[in-house]
Amino acid sequence: MNIVDRFLKYVSFHTTSDENTNMTPSTPGQMEFAQCLADELRQVGLQDVTLDSNGYIMATLPANCEGKPTIGFIAHMDTAPDASGKNIKPRIVKVQGDNVQGTKVEIVLNEAEDIVLSSEKYPELLNYIGQDIIVTNGKTLLGADDKAGIAEIVTAMEYLIEHPEIQHGKIRVGFTPDEEIGQGADHFDVKAFGCDWAYTIDGGAVGELEYENFNAAACKIHIHGVNVHPGIAYHKMQNSMRIAFQLAVMLPRWETPEHTQDYEGFYHLISMNGSVEETTLSYIIRDHDRARFESRKRELEHLVRKVNREYGDGTAEIEMRDQYYNMREKIEPVMHIIDLAEEAMKAVGVTPKVKPIRGGTDGARLSFEGLPCPNIFTGGENFHSRYEYLPIPSLEKASEVILEIIKKA
Repeated sequence: MNIVDRFLKYVSFHTTSDENTNMTPSTPGQMEFAQCLADELRQVGLQDVTLDSNGYIMATLPANCEGKPTIGFIAHMDTAPDASGKNIKPRIVKVQGDNVQGTKVEIVLNEAEDIVLSSEKYPELLNYIGQDIIVTNGKTLLGADDKAGIAEIVTAMEYLIEHPEIQHGKIRVGFTPDEEIGQGADHFDVKAFGCDWAYTIDGGAVGELEYENFNAAACKIHIHGVNVHPGIAYHKMQNSMRIAFQLAVMLPRWETPEHTQDYEGFYHLISMNGSVEETTLSYIIRDHDRARFESRKRELEHLVRKVNREYGDGTAEIEMRDQYYNMREKIEPVMHIIDLAEEAMKAVGVTPKVKPIRGGTDGARLSFEGLPCPNIFTGGENFHSRYEYLPIPSLEKASEVILEIIKKA
């Protein structure tokens, strides 16, 4: 199966994860996809294919020579809950334009609803003039994050099996559920995976190579109010929604995702649900610098105390949990694995773009569990969005990079 058909098959599975189910995998579609994927790995010719009760897949391509390290390649099966991942309708279009200054590219994703992928809003689209890209119908995300990564890994493994003349060490493949809700490494058995190091294939545009990521935490703030008839509410009612708004605006206005870039951290309000009697604010907290990260967490705790001083003890309650940390400190002692990835990219005509991840991958947590695990591009753009797209040449290049890493290791 060619890599494009493989990817299109994968995105037909509805694998949106859900942090509220308290299950692993968090949604049934992920296990359905995992069962299909495990069968495919066996058909391709990989050995020791396992699928555990939590939805984690591992498989082996045995070494055909001695003296080479054991390397792993990891991707995740779920798609982000930020946009619908159900009934994805992908199609292939060519990016039209003449690649000169002033060129404007517009791709109509959904004519009836006037949903347009435009270079005016997404200027990176101009980088792909003349290329075929995979887009959606504008009603869902595409799922290149991270089904492109899975397709790239499986395609590379299939190629190696079909070309036994290529010498390589033992290769391990791992596919995880629930990465998008920060739980992808929760049940990953690093010891059983048994690698010297690994790469997550979970990055963005072609050439991206990342070994720095955010420190990350998730936070829920529960505001308890008092509801009485509004006609007799004087000095009795406490509207939890209004108190929640008050707390939210006390955070720095410019320290949000839409106002930050590069190494700048943020507070991100991802949902607000409530009534007069009770409201819940859900935040994610991100910063590359560990000290600033800890300071951000303390600030939210301070605001909760401030609300309680004004409205009474117990009005606001906070739940906070760390999700992952910056892998840089674990990668720097083994920088040869970054050098190897850079050399592999150059060998297939890709310019490496080493940059910090404004997010995280399973590899961040796995690095702290003893498996150094930097991140390599998948080729996709506009992840978690109805405007997500995947240039086919980038999809192919990522698989070539995997092969080249294996050859050069």
